[in-house]
Formats: sequence, C-alpha cells, structure tokens
Amino acid sequence: MARGELMKKLLLNYGRDKEFRSIVEQIISEEEKKNNKVLARGLRKALDTIASTPEPKNLSRLVSFPDEANEFIQRVEPRYSPHDIQLSAENLSLFQGLIEEFRKSDLIKRHGLPVRSKLLFCGPPGTGKTLCAEIFAGQLGLPFFHVKLDRLISSFLGETATNIRKTFEFARRQPCILFFDEFDAIARSREEGSDHSELRRVVNSLLIFIDQIQPGGFLIAATNLDGQLDPALWRRFDEVVWFDHPDETMTRKYLTNALKNSKLDFEIEDMVQGTMDYSYAELEKICNQAKKLALLDRRKTISKRHFRDAIRYADRRRMRIRKLTSKP
Repeated sequence: MARGELMKKLLLNYGRDKEFRSIVEQIISEEEKKNNKVLARGLRKALDTIASTPEPKNLSRLVSFPDEANEFIQRVEPRYSPHDIQLSAENLSLFQGLIEEFRKSDLIKRHGLPVRSKLLFCGPPGTGKTLCAEIFAGQLGLPFFHVKLDRLISSFLGETATNIRKTFEFARRQPCILFFDEFDAIARSREEGSDHSELRRVVNSLLIFIDQIQPGGFLIAATNLDGQLDPALWRRFDEVVWFDHPDETMTRKYLTNALKNSKLDFEIEDMVQGTMDYSYAELEKICNQAKKLALLDRRKTISKRHFRDAIRYADRRRMRIRKLTSKP
C-alpha cells in the first residue's frame, strides 16, 4: 500500500489502539522490505514505548465524530505557542489558574466543587481572542473545534436551535475546546424590539444549553460586541476575559518577538510609541509588510523606512475602514 494511504489510515484511526497499532505495523513492514532497517527499528521502538506508557492525563482522546454535528464543527490544529501572544498580567494569572484547575479537576470534583469550564472572551477585533483560544487548547492538550456559525444559523430559524443542540451534545461527549467566534450572532439581546420571535426562542434555547452543559474541556465564546449580548448570558459563564489593545510594554514585547529573526537597522524602542494604538492583528500586518518591503528592495536588513512605510499602509487601511463603518 502506498505510504500516503497508510498515513491517511493512521490519522483516521487515531484513538483506536488496536487499529492504530496494526497500521503502524504495516508501515514498519514496508520499511523493512525497503531495507530501511534503522527507520524500521526506530518505529518499532517508538511503538513499544507508546504501548508501555500510560496515556497522559492532559491529552484528550478523540471520540467518533458524530455525523449530525460534522456540518457545524471544524477541527483546527493549534499552530501557535505562548510566545506568540502577549497577555496582560491579569489575564496571564487567570489562564494559569484555569490550567491548574483543569489538571487537578478530579481533586476539585471530589470535594464537591465546580471546575470553571465556560469562558466568554470580550474585546475589540484583532486583540488575540481566537489566538488565545488556540494556544489555550494546545497548552491543555485538548483538540480545538471551531463552530461554523454560517452553517449553524439555518435559513429556517426553527432549525437553528436544533443545530445548537447537536453542537453542545458533541462538546458534552468530547473533551475539547469548543470555540464560538462572533457569538453575538446567535446571542443577541432579546430586549431588542426588532428581533423576530423565533430568534428569541433561539436565545432561550442557547441559555438552557449553556446552563446544562458540563464540558469535559472548555466552552469558549468570543465577541467584539459585548454590549449586544443578552443580559442573561453573562451569569452563565464561569469567567469573562477582557482583551484590550496592547499597552506600551505589551507592544514592545510583541514587536521584539515578531522581529526576532530579522536584521534591523533601527532599535525596536524607536518604533514602540508610533505603534501604540494598534491591535495585535494590525501589528502583525505591519511587521509582515516591513519584511516584504525589505525583500522587494533586495535588502537583508529591514530599515526604518521600510517599517514606517508599513505603518503608513496600516494607517491608510484603518482610515478607509473607519470611513466605511462610520457611515449612517
């Protein structure tokens, strides 16, 4: 069998010990036939090590993916590490506490105490809400599932509550990070007079589902429009995490990390004050644009001019967006 097909089967059988081992044995056999004895021995040794090692408590085994939720949930492999985000001291302490609670959840539950597992992320666009959720999943060893709201919200309003129920049922069975971005799209305040009665029923259902679920991992909802959320939602979450634009210290740390592998003909400190008003997403665009400008100039060093030009690109984009969004 072609190696590509074997690798595909290997991934599809993740979490099924017998099938997983059988496929690895096939891979080892094929390498032995090719006379790749060193690789075959290494794979055999790794397989034996896995078999004799207890499964780490902080790694979550995947359950069979339910067909009924497949349309609304997408698994995303976390690509970032804690070095890729700058958190305030308050948020850093909060997440450290959440991680400790999760890892010692058995102890907490034995004493009849609840483990915090429902989080609401609030803050302006580009301040790191989605990035933080991905990194959090990676640190906990939990699979990260992104809810596809465009499919969850049916054109037939009566189906939306059913779709939400299927999604929550998946999170109940599968220890994971279940992430709702733009949560306000399904959690608008029921006090808004323009709301259709069916939309109010969707919010009522959502409140019940959040109340009842006790996820093995975490339910995380994120919004840029916290003022539009239904007031009854706030108390359903164990923690509300606020994300703001980076301050001077956080901006400095972000630029230092983003440009650490680049040669500069200026001090990062010279650019901190000029980038203080930007979100993390905007800072990322500025740094990437500066790198591209240097590359296009055939320079191995990013100059101050490259960086300032990148800031001008960001300013132009920001001004255009503000004009569009400020129109009545």
